Amino acid sequence: QVQLVESGGGLVQAGGSLRLSCAASGRTFSSYAMGWFRQTPGKEREFVARISWSGRSTSYADSVKGRFTISRDNAKNTVYLQMNSLKPEDTAVYYCARDQGGSTYDCWGQGTQVTVSA
Repeated sequence: QVQLVESGGGLVQAGGSLRLSCAASGRTFSSYAMGWFRQTPGKEREFVARISWSGRSTSYADSVKGRFTISRDNAKNTVYLQMNSLKPEDTAVYYCARDQGGSTYDCWGQGTQVTVSA
């Protein structure tokens, strides 16, 4: 069973940056696309970014395009989310997840809190 552990969240002022990491256990990490999602209380979890298994293809939600960058290091079984120019509306719990195919995510981390102050 794959385990995903996020880290790197915290409190930052608007305009600042954070880099989230998601470390995966297991030998098959490099075979799967990975995604980042976020959720705020009372709202549904929303897609943030996705990266293909090779790292050559990425996609982003319109709300973060140009500010966030997803990347991965398959040798380290880790996927990253570099977040720049953060806004208060980026405040959420951020989750990484494994795409088992067709943008169906089957394994989720426990989440890491990101809080952006105005």
